[in-house]
Amino acid sequence: MATYLDFEQKIKQIEEQIDSAKARGDDAAVEILKKDLEKEVAKTYKNLSDYQKLQLARHPDRPYALDYVRLLMEDPIEIHGDRSYRDDPAIICYLGYIDGQRTMLIGEQKGRGTKNKIKRNFGMPHPEGYRKALRVAKLAEKFGIPILMLIDTPGAYPGVGAEERGQSEAIARNLLELSRLDTITVSIVIGEGGSGGALAIGVADKLAMMRYSVFSVISPEGCAAILWNDPSKVEQATKALKITSQDLKDLNLIDDIVDEPLIGAHRDKEGAAKALKEYYLNAIEELSKISSKERISARYEKLISKGAFKE
Repeated sequence: MATYLDFEQKIKQIEEQIDSAKARGDDAAVEILKKDLEKEVAKTYKNLSDYQKLQLARHPDRPYALDYVRLLMEDPIEIHGDRSYRDDPAIICYLGYIDGQRTMLIGEQKGRGTKNKIKRNFGMPHPEGYRKALRVAKLAEKFGIPILMLIDTPGAYPGVGAEERGQSEAIARNLLELSRLDTITVSIVIGEGGSGGALAIGVADKLAMMRYSVFSVISPEGCAAILWNDPSKVEQATKALKITSQDLKDLNLIDDIVDEPLIGAHRDKEGAAKALKEYYLNAIEELSKISSKERISARYEKLISKGAFKE
């Protein structure tokens, strides 16, 4: 069953009425209710607060990386392991085709259901996950395969074992190596982009965010606890952090916003996948027109410009 957030209750009521009208065979009522639904969707989603966008980014029905693999990739082959310690299920890597374009996909996977969430460590990668991602990225570089990276994590796993195995070094190594990787790279935040856990697969020629995704240095809950020692101020923290796609586009910290369906990827997975595919393929076409040297130089210039400001 679909999960509805507090601000989606009117949409839920209309959709239930539509289902009831369909069961009665009342086609006229269905058409009227569909128009009411369109109006309510426009009214609700065009006036979302930053906190409501955060809720959408974390929505349990929102498509995860594996959903996009299933919706987008042809002949996908999964690649496992970092060749050093183990395979981290919080990072998935697939080689396949997207609309005929050979692609290496690297994504962070949260998992659904208690058993799967535990298996995927709630989408929080260990260092071996980032090392797997880098190994696969290097493989793609060797064969000139474009890379699509899908960011969706609350953050890198902060456990003792992860720290013992070099979590910070693994993230730093990815930042360095991805910045000079000699192949086309596109990174898209599909849900949550949490701190270094997101940055580790976020250095790319094109960095974009889905309409209702977020990207932050700390969770709003963590920010509220540190600044005010009051978790109830999470909405205030969300607004202050400037973590929405539009905020980050205005600050020139991302390149583009992927125009997912107005009603959200959680309500229209196929529409969201189509928007993501179109953005990726257009980015590949654009980046293919410039030389490798120019592309790496532009990537470098973009990275060193971050944080610049004017009085």
